[in-house]
Amino acid sequence: MKSCLKAAALLSVAASVGIASTTLLGSELQSGTAKPPATSTAQQPADTKAAKPAMAADSAFVREAAIGGMAEVELGQLGVKNASSADVKQFAQRMVDDHSKANDELKSLASQKNVTLPTALDAKHKAVHDKLAKLQGAAFDSAYMADMVKDHDADVAAFQREAKSGKDADVKAWAAKTLPTLQEHQKQAKDIKAKLGGAKPAAKTTDSK
Repeated sequence: MKSCLKAAALLSVAASVGIASTTLLGSELQSGTAKPPATSTAQQPADTKAAKPAMAADSAFVREAAIGGMAEVELGQLGVKNASSADVKQFAQRMVDDHSKANDELKSLASQKNVTLPTALDAKHKAVHDKLAKLQGAAFDSAYMADMVKDHDADVAAFQREAKSGKDADVKAWAAKTLPTLQEHQKQAKDIKAKLGGAKPAAKTTDSK
């Protein structure tokens, strides 16, 4: 009988201790003194910081391409109005058409990548535009086509680099898709420039008789 009473007493004490511990823990949680379980940060991607510089290079390419495309459209509009050569006028119209299409694609891509595009020409391109705007006829034709050759040489090189080494898959794919059109522009610009320059006259020969 005494054993039963002792066992009952021990159970009662244990229950009291358990209730006290639960009450104490609840009080700590309510007062904010209990520390929450530690959370691990080991699951965060390790390459987050490394990805930013890579995308920065692609973003810079997108912005440069946007400025260049905008310039091609505005200079093309000048060409349609100021050129005297039918070949130059036709080329200028193609610049307006092809680069307007590429610019629209680039705007959509930039929106997906949260890249803010420029809305106006930079100082370099504006200076070229202002210079050409003062020219008419043959003078315009010569200056415009010289600038088109220079621009497309630079554009083709930049798009080749991005298509080969770009880090963002979508930007890289757009560069690769647009590159063949730019290469066509490059060849056409060089052909027209050479045609405007005229063929060298054949050397005169003297009659031996």
